[in-house]
Amino acid sequence: MSDDQHTEQPAPAPRYDPWAAAPLQVVDSGAEPRRGPRMWQLMAVGVVIALLAGGIGGYLGVLGERRSSTRLHLPQAAVDHKDRAPDSVAGIAATALPGVVTLHVSSGSGGSTGTGFVLDGEGHILTNNHVVADAKDITVTFSTGESVVAELVGRDGGYDLAVVKVDGVRGLRPLALGNSENVRVGDPVVAIGAPFDLSNTVTAGIISATGRPITAGGDKGDGSDVSYVDALQTDAPINPGNSGGPLLDSQARVIGINSAIRGADKAQDGDEGARQSGSIGLGFAIPVNQGKRVAEELIRTGHATHPVIGVTLDMQYTGDGARVGAKGEDGKPSVAAGGPGARAGIAAGDVITQVDGQRVHGGDELIIKIRAHRPGDALTLTVLRAGRERTLEVVLGSAGGS
Repeated sequence: MSDDQHTEQPAPAPRYDPWAAAPLQVVDSGAEPRRGPRMWQLMAVGVVIALLAGGIGGYLGVLGERRSSTRLHLPQAAVDHKDRAPDSVAGIAATALPGVVTLHVSSGSGGSTGTGFVLDGEGHILTNNHVVADAKDITVTFSTGESVVAELVGRDGGYDLAVVKVDGVRGLRPLALGNSENVRVGDPVVAIGAPFDLSNTVTAGIISATGRPITAGGDKGDGSDVSYVDALQTDAPINPGNSGGPLLDSQARVIGINSAIRGADKAQDGDEGARQSGSIGLGFAIPVNQGKRVAEELIRTGHATHPVIGVTLDMQYTGDGARVGAKGEDGKPSVAAGGPGARAGIAAGDVITQVDGQRVHGGDELIIKIRAHRPGDALTLTVLRAGRERTLEVVLGSAGGS
């Protein structure tokens, strides 16, 4: 190559010397210098962080509240082991419940539930006749829940009372019997029974009236199943299933046998005669004095006797009082010859207006007032004859019951 074609050679690149005091630095002079984040970006990041912090804090707060609530202890009274006063409702219930039973009865037409109570240590139990009238099988359940089979001892439709008996049961708790002659209007009472098969149900109220004449039954239409009761009236709630249960006084003594209720009239859908079932505060109990006498006879003989005056009443009479009929059954005299009424001087057509000074307003009431007594009791009758009032003394006779 000639001198005039001499070409300039590039300068050699500096060598990398790792041991040099200033190592080789390579700088990219073509890139723009970096800038810090803009203001709106900082604000967005702050908002996100704030939201996250709030959510986490709220969750932790709820979690903490839930955890703390499990450790919350509200104030509460301590367990009270004290017995209730004997004359309180709770005290009466505690005394009587072991002697009250629930009866489950099966018959050809189905099943029913009623109540009864223990009379003695031999296993006799008193209940209503209408509870067991058509019974094929009777099961008695005690307040402890134990059940045994019972047998019918005797029943009487006229008094709506019956006695059944259980065998082989130990520890029976007979209820004490009171005296219904001591009952006064306003006295507190407690009823125990199995309304709608809810056994061991306790309700409380007062005696609303005494000597309330009521009739019940009559489904057969011939009068053979009508019961006549000079009843104790109570506002203690009584419902179907209470039948046969005890009505107790403040000393847990039986003063009545719950037997009937008055339902509320339904005035809707044009059905004026229908009644609403359930308690409306009108319950009726057979006085225990009557129940005691009938129970004793049923246990002793299987039958009960009815006190009678030996006359046939005109049940169609609409005037005030009970009128003696013109004729008896099958054309016989309405006043039985040689009977209690004949000996007292009662005549056909007489209108009996009072029994021992108490007004009677119809034939049913006279029967009820008579049956509230025992055969052999002496009664004073006020009689209206030919417009004149006279007083007659009669000693009650006896007739077999149903």
